[in-house]
Amino acid sequence: MARTGRAGQPEDMTAPAEPSGAGVPIASARGRWILLTTVLGSTMAMLDGTVVNVALPRIGEDLDADLAVLQWTVNAYLLTLAGLILVGGSLSDRFGRRRIFVLGVVWFAVGSLLCGIAPNAGVLIAARALQGIGGALLAPGSLALIQASVRAEDRGRAIGLWSGLGGVGAAVGPFLGGWLVDGPGWRWVFLLNVPLAAVCVPVALRHVPESRDPQAHGRFDVAGAALGASALGLVTYALIEARSGAPAVIVAAVLGVLLAIAFVYVERRRPDPMVPPDIFASRLFTAVNLVTLCVYAAIGGFFFLVVLQLQVVSGYSALAAGAAMLPTTLLMLLLSARSGELGERIGPRVPLTVGPLLCAAGTLLMLRVGPAASYVRDVLPAMVVMGMGLVALVAPLTSTVLASVDPGRAGLASGINNAAARVAGLLAVAALPLLSGMGPESYRSATQFDAAFGRAMLWCTGAFVAGAALAWATVRSPVPEACHPQCHTYCAVSAPPLEPREESG
Repeated sequence: MARTGRAGQPEDMTAPAEPSGAGVPIASARGRWILLTTVLGSTMAMLDGTVVNVALPRIGEDLDADLAVLQWTVNAYLLTLAGLILVGGSLSDRFGRRRIFVLGVVWFAVGSLLCGIAPNAGVLIAARALQGIGGALLAPGSLALIQASVRAEDRGRAIGLWSGLGGVGAAVGPFLGGWLVDGPGWRWVFLLNVPLAAVCVPVALRHVPESRDPQAHGRFDVAGAALGASALGLVTYALIEARSGAPAVIVAAVLGVLLAIAFVYVERRRPDPMVPPDIFASRLFTAVNLVTLCVYAAIGGFFFLVVLQLQVVSGYSALAAGAAMLPTTLLMLLLSARSGELGERIGPRVPLTVGPLLCAAGTLLMLRVGPAASYVRDVLPAMVVMGMGLVALVAPLTSTVLASVDPGRAGLASGINNAAARVAGLLAVAALPLLSGMGPESYRSATQFDAAFGRAMLWCTGAFVAGAALAWATVRSPVPEACHPQCHTYCAVSAPPLEPREESG
């Protein structure tokens, strides 16, 4: 993994390697404390992403909220997270990775506490936005702490342990969320983060060394972050509130588009942009991010609506709906590493095409899930096929993103792709109810929601198929050798070969 430097851009990883033994051995007591800290921090964010959807019907019932409130409960978090995650990486590099990580954990815990005690929908949505800011500070620091603190020869093992333990957290998330919703109540889905933070913060302060990027400077792309987040917020508002037809919706949509154009203009002219336009000179990087937008929009919409369908239409309890998600997560946990190895052998084109098509098949199988649906006959096949599609897709997509740019920009590339995935989910949750004809009270009626759910699944299927077609048309497989011995950018797109050049990339 790459350390990030100025303006969120990674340090040059082609510099001489650290001396053997520099850093903390992962097998030492301090190394285990560092691993525990990063796992606790990332688990907070992962649990939040998997358990909240399960609680949505109970939240709506308890707060007497319509569908728009449920959409904002998900999207307020995604909005601030997607808009600020690259800024969080820059802050970590300049002010200290441990310091910003701890600040993010505390901020996330305070936001979670406010969510747990929210007396009404407005406070809940505002608290979710605060959670997203904490997540933007917390998420970039988790792997950065391993990169900066653990000795070079142990980092691969440390990242593997971090990924595996985090996967276990993601796997138990829906089950745990359902148990909490059916037991002590939906508020504990958020309050659970408080004791995790109470353990994480003192461990981090006591056992994790501080680190900074000495090349980082004080200039931050505040204008870019503000324009990007504002554009996303206005477009999201317009999509969610479009049913009302109010003039404010039209104004928000137009202003959001104008701010998005202004964001591109500012980024092209700043000396230290949050999203450097020249990174998109890699055609493979651009293509894979377009694939990401398609498939993660479908993934976000799918999982947002499926847990509602199972509870509203099929009559599942929150616990049963959460448990229904387990096969997909377990398949990813067990098989993603092998999928990544296969993608390295055969190249990215086939996995990035077959994966979305399998996901599309899983989405179509969900059309069988209606009133009194059988889990074994109706739900399980859809979840297994969806899981196999995600296994085929996710690891090769991540690897291809990193391979598409110079190694010194791997951290930046990963951050942009992560932001693209979250933006796609944000827009899908906002747009799908509108596109499928869900009214504000549809989730209170099994008949209305079932009909709209079927239309929404067809939209998700279309997005998966579009992602597969785009991958097949733009990504070559197997990935050819670099165009120059010093070039680390694999030009694996359907275009004429590039002429060799002296500089990297």
